Amino acid sequence: MIELSRRQLPAYKSWFPRATAGPTALAEHVLTANGRLWADRADRPRAIAVACAGHVLLRGNPDALDPTALTPLSGHYVLAPSRFLPVLGSAFDRVVPWERMVYVQREQPTAPRPPRGVIVRRITASDTRTLAALGADAAWIHASWGGPGELAASGCAWGAFGKGRLLAVACTYFRGNRYEDIAVVTAPDHRRRHLALSCVLALGADAAARGRTASWTCSRYNRASRLLAWHAGFRLEREYVHYATGAAAPHRVTGLRVPV
Repeated sequence: MIELSRRQLPAYKSWFPRATAGPTALAEHVLTANGRLWADRADRPRAIAVACAGHVLLRGNPDALDPTALTPLSGHYVLAPSRFLPVLGSAFDRVVPWERMVYVQREQPTAPRPPRGVIVRRITASDTRTLAALGADAAWIHASWGGPGELAASGCAWGAFGKGRLLAVACTYFRGNRYEDIAVVTAPDHRRRHLALSCVLALGADAAARGRTASWTCSRYNRASRLLAWHAGFRLEREYVHYATGAAAPHRVTGLRVPV
């Protein structure tokens, strides 16, 4: 596949779901924030992939794709119709299905009182260094915006601050026109203090004030994430499967291979 400019995405936005909760908001996010666009050819493409923060939406005709053309999607989570599975299986050394769940915020519970000395507020551009100080293990939280500075300046993140340190962050991960799919991270030594819940509720109310609804996406098997979503007023909307790709296959092999 060849990379196209993000500015070309509006011409193909009808290829992707719109105004839907969950990771399908990725295409709308890329239009206005951060991400990449690939196609099988520059003129009248038959297959298109839009990617951000290691997540990919793949649409079009899989017969237009040679497996070697999918190399840019290695090490990604690919959400695509089942007709793409044979070419994905030929392109990568492994393709692992991952069951996922999408929740939508239906209620807005009362936020718990923050612990003494902790303030929950919107993150601003002046908090960039504090956000970056969360470290490499938490860097994924700002990947969909292109870095800590971009997320901090977006106005779409709330944090719990204590003693000059950022203890928890909830942010819009993929911003769509109707839904904002959110993510949260808490410093390991400050978990079980309801800081993530406070940040999520503040962000959910903020999204509502922008005329959008907060959504939440997690693995079916992530019980802690599902419980946090429930306590924050999120209710199950739908389930889906995306595929974690490995390295590009050294040669073409037909079919989907799932390691045991």
